[in-house]
Amino acid sequence: MRRIAIYGKGGIGKSTTTSNVAAALTEEGYKVMQIGCDPKADSTSLLRGGIAPSTILDACRNGTPELEDILKVGHNGVLCAECGGPKPGVGCAGRGIITAFETLDRLKAFDIHQPDIVLYDVLGDVVCGGFAMPIRNGYAREVYVVTSGERMSTYAAMNIAMAIDNFKDHGYAKLCGIIQNSRGVDNEDSIVDALSSDIEARIMARLPRDPVVQECESASKTVVEHRPDSRLAAHYRALARSLVEEAD
Repeated sequence: MRRIAIYGKGGIGKSTTTSNVAAALTEEGYKVMQIGCDPKADSTSLLRGGIAPSTILDACRNGTPELEDILKVGHNGVLCAECGGPKPGVGCAGRGIITAFETLDRLKAFDIHQPDIVLYDVLGDVVCGGFAMPIRNGYAREVYVVTSGERMSTYAAMNIAMAIDNFKDHGYAKLCGIIQNSRGVDNEDSIVDALSSDIEARIMARLPRDPVVQECESASKTVVEHRPDSRLAAHYRALARSLVEEAD
C-alpha cells in the first residue's frame, strides 16, 4: 500500500489536485482512498458531486462511529473520508486530525478495504501537532508539496520541507517532489525552479492555469471526470502516472 501526503498552503489548489490525481489513478485500475485533513472538510467534495461525507470528528462527537459512518464511496470507487475539525473557536484542529487517525486505525479501515494508494490531503500553512501527523508514525511515506510562484505559497513550501527534514532521523516520510499549480505570476517557472533547488525536491508537474478548473468546480466534479478530454485532465493523468512511477 502506497501512502502519499499532499501538502500545500490553504487555497493553493491541493484538494483539487489531490482529487483529480485520485480520479486519474482509478482510471489506471488502482483502488484509492483519499483522506481530507483540513478542518473545512471539503477535500473530497469533487469526488462526491459536491457532497462531503460526515466528518470523523462529528461522528465521534455523536457517539461511537462505525466504518460506514465515516468512509463513503466517491467517483469511480474512490474511498472518501474527512477528518473535520472542532467547532469554531473551540478546540484544536491539529488534535482533531490525531483523533481522526486513531479512529481509522481502531476501525481497521486500511485492513478492511486494502487500498492500493492512500492520499492524505493536508493543510500546510502550519506544520505542527496533528498537521504533522501524516508524515509521522508511519502514516504517509511520501510527501509532495503543491505550490505556485506566489510568495506565501513558496514560504509555506519551505516550512513544510523544514518540518520533514526535522523528522528525517526518525525514519518518517520523505519529501519526494513539488507540484507546481501555476497562477500566472511573473517568472513563475523560475521561482519554482529556485524553490526546487533550495529544498532539493524535483518538480513532478507544472499544472497550467486553466479556467476549466472553475467550470468543473461549478459542476462539483473533478476535471478528470467532467472534462476528460481537456488539456488539464491530461496533465493530471501524467502527474498520477509520475507519482506511481516514483516508487518503481
